[in-house]
Amino acid sequence: MEDSLLKHIFLTSIFAAAIALPAYAADYSIMAPAAPGGGWDQTARTMQTSLQSEKISGKVQVMNVPGAGGTIGIAQFASQQKGNPNALLVGGYVMVGAILTNKSPVTLKDVTPIARLTGEYEAIVVPANSDIKTVADLVAKLKENPGAVSWGGGSAGGTDHILVGLLAKAAGADPTKINYIAFSGGGEALAAILGGQVTAGVSSYGEFEGQIKAGALRLLAISADKKVEGIDAPTLKESGFDVVLQNWRMVAAAPGLTDEQKKAVTDDVEKLAKSKTWQDNLKTKGWMDTYLSGPEFEAQLAQDISATETILKDIGLVK
Repeated sequence: MEDSLLKHIFLTSIFAAAIALPAYAADYSIMAPAAPGGGWDQTARTMQTSLQSEKISGKVQVMNVPGAGGTIGIAQFASQQKGNPNALLVGGYVMVGAILTNKSPVTLKDVTPIARLTGEYEAIVVPANSDIKTVADLVAKLKENPGAVSWGGGSAGGTDHILVGLLAKAAGADPTKINYIAFSGGGEALAAILGGQVTAGVSSYGEFEGQIKAGALRLLAISADKKVEGIDAPTLKESGFDVVLQNWRMVAAAPGLTDEQKKAVTDDVEKLAKSKTWQDNLKTKGWMDTYLSGPEFEAQLAQDISATETILKDIGLVK
């Protein structure tokens, strides 16, 4: 009788302890297919902090696999993590262009896209002392002599380059003749723009915000679909050019997941996106909440891939 009572107390204690422990969905590993410090790495580490702080996951590791616009990382992820529901990959619009320009055999079709998390709109700027006052002024020069208008931005085939190509096409200028100068870092590009070494600069708004507010740069337009609160500039659409582009960041899961596994990951990512820790981090970092998941995100992704392939062919970067 005594043994039976002791056994009952012991089992009850274990059961109570189990209930008291938080039930984590998974211990995730997140690959940032870029070097530490960049946008994808920051996104992965902010996800790590939020998933753990909100007790969505007990333990989250981040690994960096840099190179070739994310194509080295995605190839490794797709081959090594097949069927692993605890593996996540951070990526973004830059990866779409890199896959095409690098002729990567592994594409976003080889992973399981889950959700778009954040996004930044592109800004077009000129030095404050430029005679170009509006996007219409800039486009007029572009149409008159495309090669005479130089554009400073990030890597060839990236979102900055894509935006210039889309604008040229929308304006009726020849995209193959645009004079785009790719810089390896935002600092180099900014110095060239401020120094008047290029006609105009293109990058995410956040890259230029300080210099715009200081009066060193003139913001001509942003690539949003509608007016953005706090940004004193028209959109390209408002300026008469049907161009919208968002430099988004996304999270994908491994290939080969079951429907149940995909749903579990999607549910965790949605909890993350709606959590206080994540939302607070968005505000601190100045990231825009452009969360989109499910069939809507898959449709948007397919549309962006198709549009990017078309414009990179128009520019001449993809055959």
